[in-house]
Amino acid sequence: MRNWLKLVIVAVAALVVTQLLLRGAGRSGGSGEPSPPLVLPDLQGRPVDLTALRGKVVAVNFWATWCGPCREEIPEFAEVWRAHRGRCFEILGVAEESAREDVARFAAQIPYPILVDERAQALEPWSVRGYPRTYVLDAEGKVRHVFEGGMRGAELEEAIRPLLPASCPGS
Repeated sequence: MRNWLKLVIVAVAALVVTQLLLRGAGRSGGSGEPSPPLVLPDLQGRPVDLTALRGKVVAVNFWATWCGPCREEIPEFAEVWRAHRGRCFEILGVAEESAREDVARFAAQIPYPILVDERAQALEPWSVRGYPRTYVLDAEGKVRHVFEGGMRGAELEEAIRPLLPASCPGS
């Protein structure tokens, strides 16, 4: 009888641990906390500071040129960006673990800003464990959604829609 009880306790513990691990992956609501800082050069070497985008909803997408799911989601992200760029919305693509030449070649098909993180300095503060990983920030720079793994443009659209202002000053 005690062996059965031990087995049940171990099975329940394993189930709980598995559920906690799975809950940490995939899609999650954001913390509502301010995003970590992000200042990286674009492909022309000009620094881009995330804080300069306050007032806009921003999707920060960490990706790599060799990442299949990253390459699949980028065309759909481009469509979302085109549809909302005049509505206080921006996407920042942060290229990681990729040669600058590869990023430049691939970025030719990407209409939104691409930043290059050659030293992978952004990964730790943003808790990036794999690619792609996308953060949706509200106009105040607070993390509202975190997407781990490849996603569809419709998912990004759904995440940003309630955050977008009815009108965008200066557009």
